[in-house]
Amino acid sequence: MKRTENTQQQGLTERLGRWGAEHRARAILLWLALLLFAIVAAGVGAKILSSSGELTGESAKAERMLEQGGFKRSAPEEILLQTRNGESIRTQSGRRAAHELVTAVGATGRVKNVRNPFAAGNAGQLSRDGRSALVLFSMTGKAETAKNRVQPVLDAVDRVAAAHPQLRIEQFGQASAGKALDDTVGKDFARAEVISIPLTFVILWLAFAALVAALLPVVLALSAIVIATGLVTLTSHAFPIDSGANSMILLIGLAVGVDYSLFYFRRAREERAGGVSSHDAVVRASATSGKAILTSGMTVVVAMLAMLITGLGTFIGMAEGTAIVVAVAMLGSLVVLPAVMAKLGDHVDRLRIPFLGRKLERRRAEGESRIWAAIVRPALARPILTAAVTAGLLVLLAVPALHLRTASPGVTDLPRSISVIKTYHRIQQAYGANPAPAQVVISADNVDSKPMHAAIADLERKALATGEMHDPVQVDVNPGHTLAVVSIPLAGDGTSSTSEHALQTLRGSVVPNTVGRVATAQVTGFTAASVDFNKQLGSRAPLVFAFVLGLAFLLLLVTFRSLVIPATAIVLNLLSVGAAYGVLVSVFQGGWGIVHIPGVHHGPITAWLPLFLFVILFGLSMDYHVFILSRIREGHDQGLNTREAIRSGITHSAGVITSAAIVMVAVFSTFATLSVTSMKQLGVGLAVAIFLDATLVRGLLLPAVMTLLGEHNWYLPRWLDRLITRRPDEPKPVPVPVAETR
Repeated sequence: MKRTENTQQQGLTERLGRWGAEHRARAILLWLALLLFAIVAAGVGAKILSSSGELTGESAKAERMLEQGGFKRSAPEEILLQTRNGESIRTQSGRRAAHELVTAVGATGRVKNVRNPFAAGNAGQLSRDGRSALVLFSMTGKAETAKNRVQPVLDAVDRVAAAHPQLRIEQFGQASAGKALDDTVGKDFARAEVISIPLTFVILWLAFAALVAALLPVVLALSAIVIATGLVTLTSHAFPIDSGANSMILLIGLAVGVDYSLFYFRRAREERAGGVSSHDAVVRASATSGKAILTSGMTVVVAMLAMLITGLGTFIGMAEGTAIVVAVAMLGSLVVLPAVMAKLGDHVDRLRIPFLGRKLERRRAEGESRIWAAIVRPALARPILTAAVTAGLLVLLAVPALHLRTASPGVTDLPRSISVIKTYHRIQQAYGANPAPAQVVISADNVDSKPMHAAIADLERKALATGEMHDPVQVDVNPGHTLAVVSIPLAGDGTSSTSEHALQTLRGSVVPNTVGRVATAQVTGFTAASVDFNKQLGSRAPLVFAFVLGLAFLLLLVTFRSLVIPATAIVLNLLSVGAAYGVLVSVFQGGWGIVHIPGVHHGPITAWLPLFLFVILFGLSMDYHVFILSRIREGHDQGLNTREAIRSGITHSAGVITSAAIVMVAVFSTFATLSVTSMKQLGVGLAVAIFLDATLVRGLLLPAVMTLLGEHNWYLPRWLDRLITRRPDEPKPVPVPVAETR
């Protein structure tokens, strides 16, 4: 009976931790079984988003028309022929090279509709200055898989180019760019894995000064990543994912998995240093740090799932993958880690680094961090000045975010040093248009009828007459002659205001006044997809912000029984996110122009990144906030006044916060070294935000603001206090009769 009463007084995390500690073999075996199941599940293969699933608005309607009409989308390719000395390409040498290219690529058996620029009716394939010509063709088979079949075509083009050194002969298109992207991303992520995992281990080894202790968080995080990957493979058959989901699982899983393990591990070692048994140390860590892990983990999961509100396919995979990996890492930290630590006991400190291990042991016995005690001292002594200076600096960093501009990355996501991107820019410069054209999808009973032929000819004529659209214009028809796709290159680079205005002209006047009069017509393509994505995101983003902020407020309200604490947390987290946005704009768009990363060229921010960063950063920063506030609240409930509780909470928790932040910044920084621009942006945004959050916000701004608020930090109206049920494991606050001294 006594055991039952004690169990009822335990919180959820303590019960989970105690169960893991007392049923060690069962907990570990269940985890290994889940790991094996995930590995088997991963072999099923994930369901990837369709083309229409990735798009929205008019672009999605156009893609659905193509899918429903049985239009087999082919990957368009083009070969640039260009003189190197500025002379005309209309020479015998140029004509011979074009003929050889048509023959060579045709002989591969992997292309169709090859168009020689010097054939009758193909004058639009020649540039206005006469220096350049384009051989146009399409890959056979599905466009999505064409990148896997394009290598023989690339080889054929290279052989012709070697035979004509006086000419520049280069290939660009959906398949060739897709292959270059896959090759680059594959090498990038292989390098990121090679760097980030050993780097994480080294940081943890230095932090714990013991080999076994350093291995535990890494092994738990990696196993959580594998489990999440397998589970996402299964869930993707209900909610398809895009190709970036696995990258997010690796990135977030490694950071969060290590973070949660650190929080738990440090508290258990601290309790052990205080003289309690290994078993009791694990249970106490479950009751304290475990509660912080549960609160912050639930906040992160909810924040991830909020991305589903956008209704955009791109965010489905991100939300799915990150929410699952965070939930798995949280479960492992609350159940499996206690089991392993109880099993190892004091052997967890085996294989220590000489001298450093003993030094860290003495510091753990002291409890407080001397360095952080010195850092937090000015915030407690001069809270107004500290808050003003720190908040002012964060606001200053955030100012460039007012000029944030987004666009879908497309081929411009690749580094300019890659040959296919150099070709892309040469074509754009030679023809004054984006090589990835807008596509007008036309549906009619018979697109080969005379009225339709006349309407399509009128479309081409009026499009070119605007000066915002250029040759070469191509027309493709499906076998049933019910669909036609008219490809029209737009002025600009595809993401600029010039391209967007050209798209507006095409959709707003050219299409409605030509083919729109006699058939159903929708416009898709790279620029159209980017514009439609931004429009949909702009309308749904406020809902995501409101949902995340509102639910985070409620979770913190229930956890800390205060109205002020969640309000403060939200404001501080928004400052961190705003500063990260500002640094992104400064680095990648120009901004203040005070930061520059080698290989980075200024341009728009990847369209999905700002919302994703907000959700991820808000969730991750809650880890630190909840962990610190839990220690502060713990001290306050034990009778300390607010100022002393702040000092004690930060100095006792700052060590693990520092270690966790260093790991996160290191992992995210490896992504900033990748070649793909969107990954660079993601890495920089996350690394900067976590660094600012763990130093300026948690070390200076949080203690300064809480000191200014004093006992008001714990304000909760009586009517609300009665509505919020106090948990059985939650200590009742000890009244402090002595007023705080300033």
